[in-house]
Amino acid sequence: MEKSKICRVIFYLAGLLLLALGITLNTKTGLGVSPIISVAFSVSEILHANFGDITFLWYTVFVLAEILLHTAMSKRSEGSGKFRVTDLKRTIVADALQLPLCLVFTRFMNLFSAVVPELETDCAGTFAGSFAGRLLFLVLAIILTGVGAVWSLDMRLVPNPGDGIVQALGDFFGRDVGFVKNCFDGFNISLTVGVSLIFAGRVIGIGIGTVLAVIGVGRVMALFNYLFLQKVNRAAGLFEG
Repeated sequence: MEKSKICRVIFYLAGLLLLALGITLNTKTGLGVSPIISVAFSVSEILHANFGDITFLWYTVFVLAEILLHTAMSKRSEGSGKFRVTDLKRTIVADALQLPLCLVFTRFMNLFSAVVPELETDCAGTFAGSFAGRLLFLVLAIILTGVGAVWSLDMRLVPNPGDGIVQALGDFFGRDVGFVKNCFDGFNISLTVGVSLIFAGRVIGIGIGTVLAVIGVGRVMALFNYLFLQKVNRAAGLFEG
């Protein structure tokens, strides 16, 4: 049993590592960042602040929003026909546990951000700095993000706040998570465009990479689960056989 838990934690941390690398590499292509961190990215660029630190603050907002949503859901009547929180204290503790996860995750991002170069400028004149090269790295970033996300989620431990807020909104409004994810991505993109235009006079962080991330990450997650879910679960000790 203990061995199973240790394996799950190892796989979970490996998933976070891949997710942080994928998201960071996405930003380094200069082709647009994924919607879930586009607001944090634009604010960090405008303020010339640390991207990982701003992401941690933005994810903290997600966690606080989850706590408010779950508190509201706990007060619903039995006959409301919507998702209802029956153990508020346990749910809030589970939400709060996302904060130390955020801290670890954003430290990974800072580490990779310090190592991975800005492809368009630092690699100018090389294939990596060309549009084709950056597009290739973008595809790699999307693959890493999708694999990292599904790998950490499949361990059934603490969810990433970006996934947690989507699940909480879906439960609150009684809507499909996929639909809510699309709406939430749209909200983040709109907020990023608004903030960057107001404070920088130009759009920051939104581009072809944003669109491809919206389409590609989910497809990578689905394909990885289809091909490797049972093998990963078996290796992590989630089920026997």
